[in-house]
Amino acid sequence: MSVETVTQDTTASAGPLTLIHTADTVPGWWRSAVIYQVYPRSFRDLNGDGIGDLAGITEELPHLADLGVDAVWLSPFFKSPQRDAGYDVSDYCDVDPIFGTLGDFDVMMAESHRLGLRVIVDLVPNHCSAQHPAFQAALAAPDGSPERDMFIFRDGTGPDGQEPPNNWQSHFGGPAWTQVEGQGGRPGQWYLHLFDSSQPDFNWDNPAVHAEFERVLRFWLDRGVSGFRVDVAHALVKAPGLPAWGGRADGGSSDGYPGHEAPMFGQPGVHDIYRKWRMLLDEYGPDRILCAEASVDLHRLAHWVRPDEMHQAFNFPYLHAGLDIYRLRSVITDSLTVLDGVGAPSTWVLSNHDVVRHASRFGYNGLGPRDGDGIGFADPQPDHDLGRRRAAAASMFMLGLPGAAYLYQGEELGLPDGIEIPDHLRQDPTFARTGGQRLGRDGCRVPLPWRGEDPHLGFGSGRDPWLPIPDSFKALARDLQAESPASHLSLYRQALACRRELDLGRGSLSWAEDWCTGSSLGYVNGTTLVLMNLNHEPLEMPAGNVLIRSLPAGAGHALASGETAWIQLGPDAAAAF
Repeated sequence: MSVETVTQDTTASAGPLTLIHTADTVPGWWRSAVIYQVYPRSFRDLNGDGIGDLAGITEELPHLADLGVDAVWLSPFFKSPQRDAGYDVSDYCDVDPIFGTLGDFDVMMAESHRLGLRVIVDLVPNHCSAQHPAFQAALAAPDGSPERDMFIFRDGTGPDGQEPPNNWQSHFGGPAWTQVEGQGGRPGQWYLHLFDSSQPDFNWDNPAVHAEFERVLRFWLDRGVSGFRVDVAHALVKAPGLPAWGGRADGGSSDGYPGHEAPMFGQPGVHDIYRKWRMLLDEYGPDRILCAEASVDLHRLAHWVRPDEMHQAFNFPYLHAGLDIYRLRSVITDSLTVLDGVGAPSTWVLSNHDVVRHASRFGYNGLGPRDGDGIGFADPQPDHDLGRRRAAAASMFMLGLPGAAYLYQGEELGLPDGIEIPDHLRQDPTFARTGGQRLGRDGCRVPLPWRGEDPHLGFGSGRDPWLPIPDSFKALARDLQAESPASHLSLYRQALACRRELDLGRGSLSWAEDWCTGSSLGYVNGTTLVLMNLNHEPLEMPAGNVLIRSLPAGAGHALASGETAWIQLGPDAAAAF
């Protein structure tokens, strides 16, 4: 991976251009930010118990500042029985002891601000833990009580109410309803949980739920956070009457069941919630933000980021586009066009804590793993070299796009999924609820390798990590990569520096038509040409000056062609000119 000083505008070499997005001049740090997702239990273990903690995050924050990101998004660290890795919250205003204390959080915040990093926290408003005091009170209260009205309790169907209220299914497998014990030990009502049975859904038709979450928002805003990533932001409100649904549990479209008709997702009432939240955040100033995790199509996604609602929304269509050239062009065009229509920036993301890491996904030439299913010993294995090479190209291509970008911890190291996880160590509830038919998401949550010669590769010096770190991660340890100018880590540093220096996050985008083929894709952002070649053969193009490329310089070199200088871009590579 090499970087050279730019001395001229190379867009004259780009050929015909099709403009789809003009430069962004609207104020707002988030509109062009690079935000780094920290998964706390797998980031860094400072107290030696085998689980990452807030003190470990504080210890390593300088590495994130050095990488060149603008903000950190923390996955849940709240008090929780950890049935779903913290997405089952029992106290929204306290830190789980496995991660530390509120004091540790405050120390982390102070260090973040010292380093110029903002902090966004995960908020889980659709459901809580079954151990949350409010749900425990609901279980102890009679049918129809105010306590039960905080959640979605319904009478069963069939003889003696022994069947669930409807046919909804859990994201993690099995029915989305669990029956509780009624008076005198008789079978009682059923409660809804779109996820695990330990995660009851709140009833957002109840004003008391609104009041409780407004309290939670203020608690963390008062501690200095810059905003919230809102978990399953499209699921809070359910359709009146809870009608039956024969489609996919996650609300994705299937034959005869278009996703926009799913009664548990995308209901109009969610937008009133976020308008109130936006007004609340605005009280704290213009720099606090909301980001929606709303898995809906792009045209519907624009509804979440209208001027009086959220500031950002995750771009799942981009994540799922993979390396399909035609699909990538379509998604990028639609993203910028649709979101420009409501004055919102697009976001770009390739990996997170719910999907197989893209260094593994891209290592397949045919069908790879389904999102959220993981890769096991018996599954077809990815080509790790191919996956890392393509991941480097895709990452560099993404970081040149205008808008905001989200990075998942470890992707800057080119980490693959952890495959060597014995069944008895798996912790994702998907694995248990499907009887092992779906491995779940543990593979993308394996702890990070910090130092190649330290115990547990520097993740922690005490107990074994909560998930085993593969031996192959040693070669990818951060300290080793930091010493190599040709490493994956060096590419990320260089790409982020280039993005910052050229203000690409605020830039424009035009398709470079001569370089948009069935195996390559090129665009111009401002005066910078970015090209990705997914062909099996090298691609020759006018050189100009190479800013950065995803392969070592020897893999693509200047050629003499008459009086014109040309550059050869190797297969599965990207470059910026």
